[in-house]
Amino acid sequence: MAARRIAQSSINWSALAERVPANQKSSFGAFKTKSDIYVRAVLANPECPPQIDWANYKKLVPVAGLVDSFQKQYDALKVPYPQDKVSSQVDAEIKASQSEIDAYKKASEQRIQNYQKEIAHLKSLLPYEQMTMEDYRDAFPDSALDPLNKPTFWPHTPEEQVGYKSKEQLEAEAQGHH
Repeated sequence: MAARRIAQSSINWSALAERVPANQKSSFGAFKTKSDIYVRAVLANPECPPQIDWANYKKLVPVAGLVDSFQKQYDALKVPYPQDKVSSQVDAEIKASQSEIDAYKKASEQRIQNYQKEIAHLKSLLPYEQMTMEDYRDAFPDSALDPLNKPTFWPHTPEEQVGYKSKEQLEAEAQGHH
């Protein structure tokens, strides 16, 4: 039992507090306070129960065998410490989720590299206020106006163009052909 005694809380409260959203800080504070109260209550008690002076009670209690009976019952009493049945499940879930975490990190690193390339590309362009229509067309051929090859009507949005079909119309047509 002595090995199970805690000297202090094993929770890294500062690291946990960094992960708590701002709107839940008060609940987190209440939770930490309650936890601290429990830890203090455990630490206020001695690690082992005080020893009972059975010889003194045998002298004071006149009923023969009563103290011996109590001592035998007291010594036989063992309060079981709860078995840890879930740590292995938690460890298994951590291992299972670790591959997902690694895959997410790898995908995130790839996205970061792509975004950094995009940022570098945008920084290499002329500032928008200095661009001409031709410069914009060269930099962004997909979104630039091309009045000769792809004439459009003002305000040059897809919805205002001839032959435009909304998502709903396209879905209805796709269902109608099946």
